[in-house]
Amino acid sequence: MTTETTPSYPVDEINRVKRRHDRGRYDVNTVHALLDSTALCHVAYAIDGQPYCTPTLYWREGSRLYWHGSSASRMLRNLADGEPACLTVTHLDSLVLARCGFNHSADYRSVMAFGRARLVNEAEEKERALVMMVDRFFPGRTAQLRQSTRAEIKATAVVTMEIERASAKIRAKGVADDDEDYELPIYAERLPVYTVLGAPQACARLPPGVARPGNLASYREGRRLDDAVTEAYGIAYAETEPVGG
Repeated sequence: MTTETTPSYPVDEINRVKRRHDRGRYDVNTVHALLDSTALCHVAYAIDGQPYCTPTLYWREGSRLYWHGSSASRMLRNLADGEPACLTVTHLDSLVLARCGFNHSADYRSVMAFGRARLVNEAEEKERALVMMVDRFFPGRTAQLRQSTRAEIKATAVVTMEIERASAKIRAKGVADDDEDYELPIYAERLPVYTVLGAPQACARLPPGVARPGNLASYREGRRLDDAVTEAYGIAYAETEPVGG
């Protein structure tokens, strides 16, 4: 619950939830928890008046977001110098079948984060970002890997965006029909939706004796992805608020 002492992002016409404003959340804790529990986002931007929306992996450090891609990417070239951007994530939690078409819905948790994106050019910041691009999801893994070559580093671009405004929107009510409709002889239900990890599939070309490292234990068969990703975030940043907080 948000209180007067809970840190929140500023609210204005850009990030205010207008439809079903009762589902809106602006407090930092809610926004950050949702950002930290998933890996895939969609970044929206405009080039010469043409809108685009690009899916990519991302991660958060304090109030700063990072994402990466090819240095040749149209998105990254156009978000390099403080261009306005909107990063969105969504958790689909259920499909809702009601007693009329109007009340069919879905339970979900989503975030829209707004700011100005810039290309990370400073060598030390980029080097750290490329480590956390991996270690944010798989803590300690970079130290176990072959070092990236200069060509590989040059081919990878990193973008960062300070969150200037953000809003979360959450629906978690399941079936919600009009009162008079509950007596109708019509079946209704909530269909929970989860993204669950399957059994790890080791590379067929592993040399003999190469075992799965213990630092991948967060990712195990049958576990929900959002739980695994959240746990990995806490381990990677040692439960402290990282740079930019």
